[in-house]
Amino acid sequence: MWPHYAAMQERIGRERGWGPVSREQFEHDAGPDGALFVGSPETVATKIASVAKGLGLSRFDLKYSIGTLAHEKLMTSIELYGTQVAPLVREQLA
Repeated sequence: MWPHYAAMQERIGRERGWGPVSREQFEHDAGPDGALFVGSPETVATKIASVAKGLGLSRFDLKYSIGTLAHEKLMTSIELYGTQVAPLVREQLA
């Protein structure tokens, strides 16, 4: 995800006057305490369930696309979210 995220952040950043994005910041944001939900279905499900419990959420919306990510990879992400991530989240929240 990193190169696609960086491309998007740099384009948006130029428009908004942001400084350059660093790999270190991305790694933090993709980590357990960050705002990005990235990784294996199990990793993403665990992070969603943790945030849902911590914030008392009853629903969770996820943006699937990221910058320059190829369409076929986007479609795979959507499929994994529906077939693996969502069932794991429901199981962890039960």
